[in-house]
Amino acid sequence: MRTAFSTAHAEPVERKRAWSEAVSRTYFPLELGFRPGPAFSGALEVWNLGELAISRNVSDGLVYRRHARHLLQAHDESFLITVPERAEVSFRQDGKDVRCRPGAFLIERSHLPYEFAYTEPNALWVLKVPSPVLRARIGAPERLASLSFDATQGVGALFVDMLRLTAPRVEELDEAARAMAGRHLVDLLALAVEADPRTLGSQASSVQGAHLHRVERYIRAHLARADLGPQGVAEACGLSVRYLHQLFETQGTSVCGFIRRQRLAMCDESLRDPACRTSLSEIAYRWGFGDQAQFSRQYRAEFGRTPREARAAARG
Repeated sequence: MRTAFSTAHAEPVERKRAWSEAVSRTYFPLELGFRPGPAFSGALEVWNLGELAISRNVSDGLVYRRHARHLLQAHDESFLITVPERAEVSFRQDGKDVRCRPGAFLIERSHLPYEFAYTEPNALWVLKVPSPVLRARIGAPERLASLSFDATQGVGALFVDMLRLTAPRVEELDEAARAMAGRHLVDLLALAVEADPRTLGSQASSVQGAHLHRVERYIRAHLARADLGPQGVAEACGLSVRYLHQLFETQGTSVCGFIRRQRLAMCDESLRDPACRTSLSEIAYRWGFGDQAQFSRQYRAEFGRTPREARAAARG
């Protein structure tokens, strides 16, 4: 579905306030800093793709700030993938500064304060992705925050092209097709960023990074195997078990912990899909859980509610 807002429909003295409200509704609560004077122009279009949303933000220069006070009532973490089209943007989060020019995209994290700004009129494409959706495809996606990625070639360019092409077709799609289109966008995003060595922990070398990405891809492709474990993963990837454990230690986790979180993330994605009619036990077995009681305990420990409660909330 598509919604639209334009400051052209507001009185001049109300335009800045109206823009602040529209932006906070679309993304999450933010404080906006405008240039002196009453003049301001902005237009915002939003297309929903199941849990994801694409937006096109066209406005005069300004500053968006996410403060610690905004996080006090924040529950659901999201990531914003932003593609500037007309002018460079500056972004600061978690002590890191990045500049992103047209021809690139950057990733913002909602659960940390930040400052995002551009001084000239700009047009932005933005993909809003809930954290659980991204975590199901990228291990520790917080590694991506405050990084700028090339969108002029390869998978990065394909991701941005699909982002632009999907939006005007959303209204032609039914609910299932919109959700599928959203998942394909996230899959392309994962492909675009996973090979970048900057997404690795500071303890990982480029060689370790190549091995780690290969291992993570293998694990995600074989989550349905109940016997998936360090020994089998190491053999399939041509590594020693000891070296495999060392790879995940550089990321502050373990092999079994990564497998468990990936399985839970895929189960969570199904449970939060209101169109999914698969039973809880079938979802658990599909993603490698041999015992439903164990699945329920681990799911509650990870997400703070039972699988049944998650499904009820999605359908409600």
